[in-house]
Amino acid sequence: MIKIYVSKQSNYPVSSPKIKDAVKKLLEKEGIVSDADVSVSVVGEKKMIGLAKKYLHEINVVHNVLSFPFTESNTEFIEPPDNIIHLGEIVLCYPKIVEESKKESKLIDDKVIELAEHGTMHLLGKHHE
Repeated sequence: MIKIYVSKQSNYPVSSPKIKDAVKKLLEKEGIVSDADVSVSVVGEKKMIGLAKKYLHEINVVHNVLSFPFTESNTEFIEPPDNIIHLGEIVLCYPKIVEESKKESKLIDDKVIELAEHGTMHLLGKHHE
């Protein structure tokens, strides 16, 4: 079973079921059908700036999405002891997504899904070409 965990601040009106469904469908399309989990967090600009500073050594940069594969935390197993594939965490910046949605004339929910899928591809090791 694939499990998608979504956490968000209450003032960010994103649809957790839509995020879970989109990420799960993409994982299945990419061949992940066994026990796996992904965490998706929807955060504000302050949190995203802190993450960019801590992990990317960037000052005052607000990314729309960041992905943190589980293997980057030095906890890589050849076979996880719980037999679950922990893919990692996707972090979405809601204010940045709202800003980009307006510029691109997209629905906020559509942009959230687009970036959640983009982050998922990064967790799977597929990067920009």
